[in-house]
Amino acid sequence: MAATPSPGRPRDPDVDRRIARAALDVFGEAGWAGFAMEGVARRAGVGKASLYLRWSNKEALLADALTEGLPKISDVDTGTLHGDLVELATQMLDIYSGPSSRAALRLSLEAGAIPGIAEHYQATRTAQILAARAIVRRGIGRGELPETASVTLLLNTLMGGAMMHALTTPPEKRAALAKDTAPHARRLVDFLMHSVTAGAGA
Repeated sequence: MAATPSPGRPRDPDVDRRIARAALDVFGEAGWAGFAMEGVARRAGVGKASLYLRWSNKEALLADALTEGLPKISDVDTGTLHGDLVELATQMLDIYSGPSSRAALRLSLEAGAIPGIAEHYQATRTAQILAARAIVRRGIGRGELPETASVTLLLNTLMGGAMMHALTTPPEKRAALAKDTAPHARRLVDFLMHSVTAGAGA
């Protein structure tokens, strides 16, 4: 649930962004067990009172930080399945190679045990899965994939491959990957599409 603005002096968007960034960093490093308003305030360089003026508890703070700070998986329509899958893989790489990567990984492991977060996370995941499946079904509808192609297997391979590449990239190369994820996304999609179409023609 988003925080309700307090009467009086307008909120500073820069401070809000700094707090959200700090919240994701603390959650990524310490998980839910180590997530505390005091730690977020210290990381953001603000007083704890500033947090409580904006959020009534740490659940609300983390929910807003996740909503605002994590990249999203969304439906895209470039006109071709190849282009759509490249965009999808790029989004996945952005999540797991960018500054919020540790928070994203923590969320995938711990969301179900965090009060107020589990339902929101499940709704977000469902929306992401539906968007990804819509991309592949459009490709099948346009004849770019055979009707027998497994939507689930294709997406598991694409998104799992993107996630694993981001997580296993050596630390000294992660900054370069995060700066430009599209080239690897294209290589991944090229490989996957070649495998799927070659298998269909066999």
